[in-house]
Amino acid sequence: MKNRMVGALATSAALALVLTSCAESERDSDTGDANDDSAATGTEDGAAGGEASSDATFIFGAAGAPATFDPFYASDGESFRISRQIYQNLIGIEEGGTEGVPELATSWEGSEDGLTWTFELQDGVTFHDGTPFDAEAVCYNFERWADQNEVGQSPAMAYYYGNDFGFGEDSLYESCEAVDDLTAEVTVSRVTGKFPMVLSQSSYAIQSPTALEEYNANDVQAEGDAFVFPEYDEHPTGTGPFMFESYDNAGGTVTLTRNEDYWGEPAGVAELVFKIVPDENARRQELQAGTIHGYDLPNPVDWQGLEDDGNQVLIRDPFNILYLGLNPIADPQLADPLVRQALYHAINREQLVSSQLPEGATVATQFMPDTVSGYDGSLEAYEYDVEKAQQLLEEAGKSDLEIDLWYPTEVTRPYLPDPQRVYDAVKSDWEAAGITVNPISKPWAGGYIDGAQTSQAPAYFLGWTGDLNSADNFLCAFFCGDENAFGTSEYDWHDELQESLTAADAEPDEDTRTGMYEELNAQIMSEDWLPGLPISHSPPAIVVAENVEGLVPSPLTAEDFSTVTISE
Repeated sequence: MKNRMVGALATSAALALVLTSCAESERDSDTGDANDDSAATGTEDGAAGGEASSDATFIFGAAGAPATFDPFYASDGESFRISRQIYQNLIGIEEGGTEGVPELATSWEGSEDGLTWTFELQDGVTFHDGTPFDAEAVCYNFERWADQNEVGQSPAMAYYYGNDFGFGEDSLYESCEAVDDLTAEVTVSRVTGKFPMVLSQSSYAIQSPTALEEYNANDVQAEGDAFVFPEYDEHPTGTGPFMFESYDNAGGTVTLTRNEDYWGEPAGVAELVFKIVPDENARRQELQAGTIHGYDLPNPVDWQGLEDDGNQVLIRDPFNILYLGLNPIADPQLADPLVRQALYHAINREQLVSSQLPEGATVATQFMPDTVSGYDGSLEAYEYDVEKAQQLLEEAGKSDLEIDLWYPTEVTRPYLPDPQRVYDAVKSDWEAAGITVNPISKPWAGGYIDGAQTSQAPAYFLGWTGDLNSADNFLCAFFCGDENAFGTSEYDWHDELQESLTAADAEPDEDTRTGMYEELNAQIMSEDWLPGLPISHSPPAIVVAENVEGLVPSPLTAEDFSTVTISE
């Protein structure tokens, strides 16, 4: 999921069952043209045709197929990895960092009341189909996002927009006006700390109005339990450094070509191919064989071996959280704060982090990393204390506590590089405290995400990689709403939590808002609340071959492949 936990992921796996050329969340990875030896060995047609060859092809091993090529309807990391190369946003993210920078907008400024935002736009930009980029195009996109049919408004389709803006009378979006060709004025219905930085997320990429209209982009339909994407999904059209060329369903490859009319620095390779290789061991073998040039999230146990073979393991700064979710709807025993405290004290997180996670991982004290504004630096980690855990369970009348612990299979996440080993570590710790652990394993996109997000899992491992430097982007993703995955609606403090989240997000003064989030983090981690157990922050890696240059690792796992060059 966006390299991230997203509730719509499991549904996304079902979306593509009826698509003709759109991606599926699970697909055969039969070899296609990308396996041609010339594509990876530097021959005339190959990926490394000389020193920084402008005719080179960069082949990236993708862990799965994209769910869609329209980022507005995407919620998974594999879709966003591709769409970032095709599209651009009004606001970008600094190279190698998390702060917002100008992209299609050169600047933006809010009114005194925080409700009207004026965006000055880049001049001389065109979409891949020749349509001019201007203020009218910006407003067309805003209106398109808001004007969704009933199917398009479902969380399975417009997951991000539903969370960030919402539909109907309560929507954050109010209006957009093209003041002149290069000035767009956007009005929101209420003050929120997330706007305008929320526009840096991949779902809010600016797309060609001509293509959106010609190919009926909003005409999403439901057929039984699945959804049908419109024809636009075969014609994704942005302003980015790469253009969509083809999707070879049978071969499991997505091919993009360099945009020769790109308004910025042209891409360093002529062709970018995403080769779908679901198995992490198979991706490593393909990198060693030279049939791909890189892949994401190599297992930390392989980092040294990959480097010894001459590859480059590029380690990102940690901007994520691994947590153990607890849901009293799935298991009423968890409604007792003493039980939740006991489960936390029984985990030796220092040992887990040092033995199971990559170098640079740290123990978490709250549900966000320390680089996010609103992090409370005064919070101390819950201590590892088996005797205390046992005393708390006895006090709760649960000395014989038995619990189902879920963990995912067939997946590697930035915050959870090896789910089995992390599960084993926690299981061992809990059993040492006298807790009986029942293992429940499910494929990531085959029941795990759906089960965790719909309150079927009592205790489960999930995490989040931030989209932007925003406390709301972390906390609201976990705790907003009456049906969040932590089942907080079962607690008498649920309404207070929701009110606090809303109030902090609505605070216009940045310093005051930061303080409100610090207080909220402390309250969430208090013994009375503690809805889940933050475990760690990990520095995920991306690996590329020795002859790949120019790739800048992103803490958001949002790499720009246009900077890549390939040499012999």
